[in-house]
Amino acid sequence: MSVHRLELTVAAALSFAIAAFHLVIMRVGAPAYRYFGAGEEMARRAESGSALPPLLTLFATAVFAVFGLLALAGAGHVRSLIRGFVRSGLVVVTAIYLLRGLAVVPEVIALLRGSPAVLPRQAVFSLISLLVGGIYARGTFRYWARLGK
Repeated sequence: MSVHRLELTVAAALSFAIAAFHLVIMRVGAPAYRYFGAGEEMARRAESGSALPPLLTLFATAVFAVFGLLALAGAGHVRSLIRGFVRSGLVVVTAIYLLRGLAVVPEVIALLRGSPAVLPRQAVFSLISLLVGGIYARGTFRYWARLGK
């Protein structure tokens, strides 16, 4: 397996892990929604038995699973259902992860200034997104020529 395919395979595994993690958050409920930044409103709805938090979390889970499937298609492990979509799909997924990860810059600045509005774990979540986006970017662009075939 070439290193580029390996990178896309690792990217897929990370997206699937994030998807599974969202299922854990859904199972834990309100405390997990609070801890991982879904907001107090989402946590209260989970406590009251509302269907909205699990539905939104299932949607996020599905999105991350699709991200993983795109990476597997890019690595050549599965066939793409929409021919010609793998390249653009991987670019979009890469951009989503990287843009989310760039939030680390203002978060670190706020942390260095002692702002109570930003928790250290938020910067960690952003760094994780930046790392995953970097892996997607590296695999996508280094394997670019093969993705169109």
